[in-house]
Amino acid sequence: MAGVVSNRLLGLVLIVALIGAGGRTLWLWLDKPVARIAIRGDLAHIDQHYLNERLTPLVRGKTWLSVDLNALKDEASSISWIKSAEISRRWPSTLVFHLTEQRPIAYWQDGELLNREGRAFDMRGVKTAGDLPHLGGPPGSGSEVVSYFEDLKSTLAPLDMSISQLRLEPRGAWRFQINDNFWVMIGRTDREQRLKRFIAAWQRDLKDRSSNIRYIDLRYPNGIAVSWHGTSATAG
Repeated sequence: MAGVVSNRLLGLVLIVALIGAGGRTLWLWLDKPVARIAIRGDLAHIDQHYLNERLTPLVRGKTWLSVDLNALKDEASSISWIKSAEISRRWPSTLVFHLTEQRPIAYWQDGELLNREGRAFDMRGVKTAGDLPHLGGPPGSGSEVVSYFEDLKSTLAPLDMSISQLRLEPRGAWRFQINDNFWVMIGRTDREQRLKRFIAAWQRDLKDRSSNIRYIDLRYPNGIAVSWHGTSATAG
């Protein structure tokens, strides 16, 4: 009886060993070097050649089953213009990159773009960024500048004004440019009240003479100053 039990146990051990060896053989057979990457996603701006140049090195030397998809996802998401990435395997040796690109809302400083969350990213790899406003501010101020830009845009849109530039100076003063034409100096404090004075003056008579305006200065307690082309500033 003991001999029968021993034979059965030995047989079970042999079966497990064969399954293990077969599984390892199957794994080694499936775990081939990554031969191809496929790129998917609604990509309106990113150049395909730019993506291939930056994604291909990430999979060089990697094998199809052993590659760490989470680590690869983090590396892909750190590439300029890629907001997020998901990666899946496709038989027999392809990795599929499902990409979400950044959606720029403005140019930022020199050579960068800004997304709606205020994150700056590199312009390289862009087909075209389109006709976007130019925003600027100290390092780390992107979200603050975007927030104020959105407020200004909604406030001035009913007046048929578009903001072509907005700047936050290092000491906290704001200024913006209207319709690629003239600058409006807001300053650091009382922004809401100063903007109301500007809108009142605009509706009263400045709109009809806007082509002659060089800049408007709102940094006065109870009025504004207008600088006209060919003349000095006048208070109003």
